[in-house]
Amino acid sequence: MIKVVVDTNVFISSFFGGNPRKIIDHWKSGEVTLCLSKPIIDEYIEVLRRLKLQNEKEIDELLGLFAHGFNVVFTAKTPELHIVEKDPDDNMFIECAVALKAKFVISGDKALKEIQDYMTIKIVSPREFLIKFTELKR
Repeated sequence: MIKVVVDTNVFISSFFGGNPRKIIDHWKSGEVTLCLSKPIIDEYIEVLRRLKLQNEKEIDELLGLFAHGFNVVFTAKTPELHIVEKDPDDNMFIECAVALKAKFVISGDKALKEIQDYMTIKIVSPREFLIKFTELKR
């Protein structure tokens, strides 16, 4: 099972289809393990509320899925890293990946993608992840 951290922009984009939706579908089908931390969940919820993409009931259901969900790992503690200089808030995705030994951070964020690799973690776009995922399944 491949552990991944999904950046907020990819998670939100998954509601509209395309490659981000395919990634979430791989998670829901049990092919991918979603790695989460409190700051990541907080950001997901804050953006969903701000964009009014989900009502409160749907957000509560999503939280329930994360809390009791299939193929989710959660870390309460992450290392404090200063890797993403252009957007320090994005460090939380790499911190979560390090804490949970994720193989990928999936992001459309330019500041994150410029890093490309951190330790053994690959920082890739949704498209790049799906290509690598297909190769790994062979």
